[in-house]
Amino acid sequence: MAVTNIMIVGVGGQGTLLTSRILGSLAITGGYDVKLSEVHGMAQRGGSVVTFVRYGEKVAEPIVEEGQADVLIAFERLEALRYAHFLKKDGVMIVNDWRIDPMPVVIGAAEYPKRILENLGKDHRVYKVNATKEAGKLGNSRVFNLIVLGIAAQHMDFTKNQWYDVIEKTVPPKTIEINKKAFDAGYTL
Repeated sequence: MAVTNIMIVGVGGQGTLLTSRILGSLAITGGYDVKLSEVHGMAQRGGSVVTFVRYGEKVAEPIVEEGQADVLIAFERLEALRYAHFLKKDGVMIVNDWRIDPMPVVIGAAEYPKRILENLGKDHRVYKVNATKEAGKLGNSRVFNLIVLGIAAQHMDFTKNQWYDVIEKTVPPKTIEINKKAFDAGYTL
């Protein structure tokens, strides 16, 4: 099996690191060699956070090169635009249709780009969802990352039960049920 390259991008506080831990654990459970890497980012809210998850029979490097990501998971529109060049030609991008203004936009030094998802859709296979709104309907807007992950799961070779097992072992115990509900919401979209 070739190496599968997954890139997760978002803003600090969106659960990017939790999502990469779930994916890494899932790949290990599936019997694969796995490399995880947090490349850029600040743990505090507002900073751009990028993580790579690579799995396969043998994985040498933890970093995904430009043009090599099979799946790009973006928790915010501008982050999807910022890292779209990492996606393979036949790769898939799952984007939370949500806007978080970076500091240059907040202070008026830059403008938030318009029509990001429409423009990305010209060159890439883009699946968009307002996962933040959908998570709010479930009663906890913080589980939006599991909705996005549920959509991404449709483009990976793991069973739903494998996903459930890893979610149960990775998220805080009192949030297991809401996280599984969020994953299901994305999985059925």
